[in-house]
Amino acid sequence: MSLLPLWQAVHDRLSSGKPVSNVRVGPMTEAEREALADLLGLAKLPGEHTTVSMAKLAEAVGDVRAAVVEALGPLDDRAARRAEVAAERTALWHWLETHEVVISQPALAEWAAQVRRAGVATRASLDNVLRVLRELPAAGLPLPTFADALLGDAHALDDGTRESGLVLRALATVYGVEPPADAAGRRALWERAGIADDALSAVVLAAGLGLEGDDIAAVVLRACAKSGHAAALTLAQLRASTFAGCPPEVWIVENPSVLAVALSRPGCPPLVCVSGWPNSAAMLLLRRLSGAGSTLHYHGDFDGEGLRIAAHVMARTGARPWRMSTGDYLAALNANPTGAPVGRVTEAPWDAELATALRAHGTAVAEERVTDVLLRDITLGRDGDHPLDQHLG
Repeated sequence: MSLLPLWQAVHDRLSSGKPVSNVRVGPMTEAEREALADLLGLAKLPGEHTTVSMAKLAEAVGDVRAAVVEALGPLDDRAARRAEVAAERTALWHWLETHEVVISQPALAEWAAQVRRAGVATRASLDNVLRVLRELPAAGLPLPTFADALLGDAHALDDGTRESGLVLRALATVYGVEPPADAAGRRALWERAGIADDALSAVVLAAGLGLEGDDIAAVVLRACAKSGHAAALTLAQLRASTFAGCPPEVWIVENPSVLAVALSRPGCPPLVCVSGWPNSAAMLLLRRLSGAGSTLHYHGDFDGEGLRIAAHVMARTGARPWRMSTGDYLAALNANPTGAPVGRVTEAPWDAELATALRAHGTAVAEERVTDVLLRDITLGRDGDHPLDQHLG
């Protein structure tokens, strides 16, 4: 077909989806150049490469689109397809950035931005990743067991899978560490998120929790509460317990020293200490208490990591903020303006001004500094003499 180069060039340009006024044709053989000259009524042969006016071509064949479709088949619309793909990607990033898992832990906004810049994730893979992040930290399950229960595939989070890489990068962002560079680093990060924790080495401290029943956690907690000691409950013990008779209110602190002061005073209230980033035992205890009807109240350090830990605990257990407002931070800072730097600060979902205040002042307030205020809150609130509601929620 002597006019094939012409029709191929016209088909390609019209398939761009953009207006076309001229088409560049070539290279052409002598026979193809002669055919083009005959079609357009040219006085001399065109060159091996030549530009053809679409208006001139229309004079020769009439409906150019119909002619090229008849010669080579339906036209594409690459511009429309690109616009559709761009709209789909925009919708995907909006969905990711506004997903409840990302909103509940503002540190994940940085991860979502990284994923968007990379631009290679799919809706299916991100949906799996967000399902995983919603369930972390886990209760010490091996990774294949966790993956199979959540995603229906025991190998879905194996090393090298897209989902595994995205989850680990998200965890690194939340914990404020570098993404793991080797197998040992990846295992350590999974373990930090409650995957394959040893059922005996994962321990949480609790005091003043007088549960009912004869299961191991209830017996240990009652004995410790009666003798004025903290209970160190293992993940294995918590798994074997029913959590009957949970107290209506449970108070959560980040640092063991607050628990120690509470134990040194008469009538220690129901307290759980997460000891920084909570391990799988701490998360299981808090989730079981919440599931059994206890209202959880959380306090931690006023620094960047403290806000991330607080957001993490609240998002995963339903705990309420307790003296974690901008006003509480400023009051403690005014009372003692010294402290360590706040570090990397991300937003606090429960108080829109808190992160701004920490960045502006740049000084952390350790939880230990407000121990007396916290314990007075609990004591007065339990006795009905103090309106605790202003410090909660």
